[in-house]
Amino acid sequence: SGFTPAGLVQCGDWLPLPHPVAAGLNCVRLWLFCVLLLSQALVAAERVVSLAPALSEIIVELEAAERLVGRVEGPAPSDALARVPAVGRYDQLELETLLGLQPDLILAWSDSLSNAQRSQFRQLGIPVYEVAPRNLAQLGLLFAEIGEQLGVPQRGRQLQEQFDSGISALRARYGRGEPVTVFYQVWAQPLYTLGGQQIVSDALEVCGARNVFAALTLPAPQVSIESVLQANPQVILLGEQSQAAAWQAWPQLAAVQRQQVWVIPDAGLERPSFQMLGAVEKLCQQLQAAY
Repeated sequence: SGFTPAGLVQCGDWLPLPHPVAAGLNCVRLWLFCVLLLSQALVAAERVVSLAPALSEIIVELEAAERLVGRVEGPAPSDALARVPAVGRYDQLELETLLGLQPDLILAWSDSLSNAQRSQFRQLGIPVYEVAPRNLAQLGLLFAEIGEQLGVPQRGRQLQEQFDSGISALRARYGRGEPVTVFYQVWAQPLYTLGGQQIVSDALEVCGARNVFAALTLPAPQVSIESVLQANPQVILLGEQSQAAAWQAWPQLAAVQRQQVWVIPDAGLERPSFQMLGAVEKLCQQLQAAY
């Protein structure tokens, strides 16, 4: 994706050459090297297996669904994805099924891929393209990068531009001088939240809010009730309405006093794909009412 190792000669560079013959040979070698690089860049993956529901969505959003031959199971797949064979769950892959699909590329989240799986795919000679967007800008760039891998670079850049401009518009519209403090609950018992390096934490900032546990670096750290009481968030966001009643046991919390214990408006907020733009907008609209 545009990366050039230090010291690598690029096409068009002038080289100090001691002799005209040597100069001619070196130019031929350089030309062949450049042709090789370009030919590698132009070879697009044709049989892709996606090891994350969000990555499967991105392939569909890139209008390259015909290249997707396998996917991991996920919640309520779209019609376009329902027809694609499943290769198990992200934490329990059916390797025989995956190999039977003869993929020439595997797309995966870095966080969900074990070292044993990496080694196994490497031994089998299957290229793996790992991604780990930590913020919305990196997600936008991801559309362009995967578009390159799938042979649809123009569509990838188009999605990136639309996504980036949409996020910028939301940031301008919903930004606040004093951010609303938010506790984002991932799980109830034990109590889990999101750290500051998660993409949802960045979405909160776009909406004029601040994750009260943004200083934590773990993706999904376990926290105590006492730490939430100390942070005293103005808003508590939940994945399910059934989790709301438990917070009434802590009436001293600002979020409880102000009746701002809310369910996130769109579960797509936790699936980093282009559809996340709409989910972030719904989040911003919800948080606009917070005080």
